[in-house]
Amino acid sequence: MTANVAVETTPEIPLWNDPSHPVSARVDALIGAMTLQEKIAQLYGVWVGASANGGEVAPHQHDMEEAVDLDALLPSGLGQLTRPFGTAPVDPALGALSLLRTQTRITSANRFGIPAVAHEECLAGFAAWGATAYPVPLSWGATFDPDVIRRMAAAIGRDMRAVGVHQGLAPVLDVVRDLRWGRVEETIGEDPYLVGTIGTAYVQGLESAGIVATLKHFVGYSASRAGRNLAPTSVGPRERADVLLPPFEMAIREGGARSVMHAYTDIDGIPSAADEKLLTGLLRDTWGFDGTVVADYFGIAFLKTLHGIAGDFADAAGAALTAGVDIELPTVKTFGAPLADAVAEGRVPESLIDRALRRVLTQKADLGLLDPDWSPVPPAFAGADLDDPDALRGTIDLDSPANRELAREIAEKAVVLLANDGTLPLAAPRRIALVGPNAAEGTAVLGCYSFPQHVGVQHPEIPVGIELPSLGESLAAEFPDAEITVARGTGVDDGDLSGIAEAVDTARDADIVVVALGDRAGLFGRGTSGEGCDAESLALPGAQQELLNALLDSGTPVVTVLLAGRPYALGRAVEDSAAIVQSFFPGVGGTRAIAGVLSGRTAPSGRLPVSVPRGPGSQPATYLGARLAQASEVSNIDPTPAFGFGHGLTYTTFAWSDLTLDTEQTPTDGEFTASLTVRNTGERSGTEVVQLYLHDPVASVVQPVQRLVGYTRLELAPGESRRVRVTVPADVASFTGRDGRRIVEPGELELRLAASSTDARLTTRVTLTGPVREVDHTRRFHAEFTVE
Repeated sequence: MTANVAVETTPEIPLWNDPSHPVSARVDALIGAMTLQEKIAQLYGVWVGASANGGEVAPHQHDMEEAVDLDALLPSGLGQLTRPFGTAPVDPALGALSLLRTQTRITSANRFGIPAVAHEECLAGFAAWGATAYPVPLSWGATFDPDVIRRMAAAIGRDMRAVGVHQGLAPVLDVVRDLRWGRVEETIGEDPYLVGTIGTAYVQGLESAGIVATLKHFVGYSASRAGRNLAPTSVGPRERADVLLPPFEMAIREGGARSVMHAYTDIDGIPSAADEKLLTGLLRDTWGFDGTVVADYFGIAFLKTLHGIAGDFADAAGAALTAGVDIELPTVKTFGAPLADAVAEGRVPESLIDRALRRVLTQKADLGLLDPDWSPVPPAFAGADLDDPDALRGTIDLDSPANRELAREIAEKAVVLLANDGTLPLAAPRRIALVGPNAAEGTAVLGCYSFPQHVGVQHPEIPVGIELPSLGESLAAEFPDAEITVARGTGVDDGDLSGIAEAVDTARDADIVVVALGDRAGLFGRGTSGEGCDAESLALPGAQQELLNALLDSGTPVVTVLLAGRPYALGRAVEDSAAIVQSFFPGVGGTRAIAGVLSGRTAPSGRLPVSVPRGPGSQPATYLGARLAQASEVSNIDPTPAFGFGHGLTYTTFAWSDLTLDTEQTPTDGEFTASLTVRNTGERSGTEVVQLYLHDPVASVVQPVQRLVGYTRLELAPGESRRVRVTVPADVASFTGRDGRRIVEPGELELRLAASSTDARLTTRVTLTGPVREVDHTRRFHAEFTVE
């Protein structure tokens, strides 16, 4: 006899949930099983806010959107959750619990159990209550240090991933073309190579933590006319190819970015959201990008409401899908019922939805969201009791000591000493007059995409959530034996002159004046810097120049300190200040970093990522200008900056010498190596930033007088010297020729090894020989430095 044995079996895992099969096969099977409504549901997000009590998220309402009924939407599924942490102040642990419960609801409601991708802003740190506020991207550029930015992005990514976030909307790779633009603070600088190298490092760091990095804004947003937000963009194909696109090329090829966000603006009448040649032809077919393209917030609806190229939201959805946009953000408006109706009417082919859906589901599979063992419990909750929200409160630290130390390091490396007559570092002053609208304001270190300035200002009853010492507090800690008297003088932009006399009296009674000027970050006119806070001129906002001039007349030496989102013309202060210190919204460690530079505890090592204008009305201008963009006898306007791109002083001196070149000629597909010696000739340690600029005397199309093609930071002890070698591939001399092809031409080139764009220390020439050579996005991007 044979015994009957019960055999336990498990239900067959659907193909799309089986990680043993190729992702492509899993995605194809899932698409084949979905209804049209289920497909479309994966292509949009819903803007939500986490519950302060750990309950499910609630839809966020915005004046540009209609109410969203989650109960009606979720049975079909959901592509993304927009900013669950970045919509309202919520304890991070309770926010993570809210997201967890919402993901459980989403997966339970749709028949395939697909969770949503949660995305957040992370432009200057994770934009969540209580998270570390790092320096803004313009300060990243000022460091000239990709490694520290890579480490910062990895730290930001780890914090985001720990609480269940999958995607970050950063970095901004727009190259500054007009300093009046309000979003200058969000950019890395005015040079595409600096933007590309620093931005790529950020992408590498964020992606290393498992967060999908989103490149923005693709492309041309920063070149809007007169620096006005969302204004039309007037750039030719060569400016687009040689200035605006290279950072995106680099971040995709070397950074491995998995998402791109289209720009709001149009170029020559074609909005980026509807530009098939850009989003499909260039991005995908030429560059080989295989990630997702997401809409900038409301950008698809703007095709109808702002650009006027779509008659209704269905047309807008069809135009965006055709161009190559995959996901509508921040919430469903055009990719919902209008898109479903358009498919039913034959106005939009379902194949376009399948194309976008394949990309979306492939990314979800790569994130593990389709795996059978996927869990909504984020890493931060390992071993936690999720049934007791009150016990969870305060258990997740998004502002750890390690984060703050890293923020301090970046802030210190980003402080730029523009001018110094020897007054700095301060030698134990007895009486300090600290004057200005940013003297006692802790939030003066924050950019507009920091949580306190972006969201927190709408909730004044909630504490800021992070420690933000004012400059006054940091100076008191730095100079404990000094008597520090604070006088506001005037506001950032109120034009109030009534406090200037008192400020001058305070200055006259002091040994040194530190005047803290600059910006207040905000949104859409609520600040002097930030999104929608464009400037008519580059004069200091409000009555700050009047205050500065009065202090300069006080007879007491004045150290001018800028806490700002853009550089400003400083008038007579350029010559009359004892010293000028520039800091671009340096984050939580910012005021301590500035105080350390003033005392000499730290040596300044930042370099300008944007030029500082001499006059307030000379924009748009950039160091990348061609010969006719320079000062000349045929115009009465002189665009020469007060301090050029790459400029920055320190507390020691350096000698550059012994420049050699391994060859004077190389083919257009070759390379050459230059070597030089840099020696610290001063009495204290310091950092020199060796910058390599390329000058092309004769080219078939007009070129900038010079452009940055490489750089390296050198930290040298007193008397120490290092031999620096830089290998320069001919590829870095490439540009877009008359027929639109990127080429390397034969001919003579001048290499300028420089301390800034206005301070060339050593120059040499090399000749490229042979035929004109065509190159593409696989070209070599870098002049490679080695230090011996």
